[in-house]
Amino acid sequence: MTSVQQSVDLVRQEIVNNNMQVKAIIQDIQNCTESMELLNELNAKGRAKIAALRSSIERLQGLAFQEHSNKKKLELYTEIDSHKSQLTITLGAFRNANVVSACVIDRMAKEELLEMPEDQQNALRKRRDKQTLIKMSGGVTDKLLSISRHLAETTQKSAHTLDTLIISSDKVSGTKDELEHQQQVIVQSGKLLGKYGRREVTDKALLVLAFAFFLACVFYILQKRLF
Repeated sequence: MTSVQQSVDLVRQEIVNNNMQVKAIIQDIQNCTESMELLNELNAKGRAKIAALRSSIERLQGLAFQEHSNKKKLELYTEIDSHKSQLTITLGAFRNANVVSACVIDRMAKEELLEMPEDQQNALRKRRDKQTLIKMSGGVTDKLLSISRHLAETTQKSAHTLDTLIISSDKVSGTKDELEHQQQVIVQSGKLLGKYGRREVTDKALLVLAFAFFLACVFYILQKRLF
């Protein structure tokens, strides 16, 4: 058995286990009539298991891509499509179970409230209003903490950007000084080349004059001897 086939078997087992756990949680949600707090806890567990199930299907898809045999690859893709369809049905059942249980809990709470004496109803309303305010306050606090963390991250990023800009500015200043130094060197080199050029012209002129003087001397000597 190849390593890919072993991985496929393990992922298949994960898909089966996660699917069974999701269905068990859906059953618990359907039977949940105690409180919204318990329903929310079941919701959190269900979402976590659904995320794990989706991750397992994605891993199986990655393994199908690695399969060399076209026949096995086609079989795996067919199996993946089946798992995706089943996941869609499971998501629908999960949502419906939540909606039904939430409606049942709300209806039972209203019936319980109506059956109470008026003073108890008022006390219960006040307690629920207080709990709502506490939850709202907690939500606002969480949002403020999130904003604070975001501002801290933004400040840190800004500080890092500022440090980068300072380093870049120093590099630019160093490059500018180096370019100015190179410009001065080029100017001085140009002056020296011009000076050497003029000297070369002067040397050539002196050589021409010396050669002309030499020829004149030779001509003069020959003229004296011949005539």
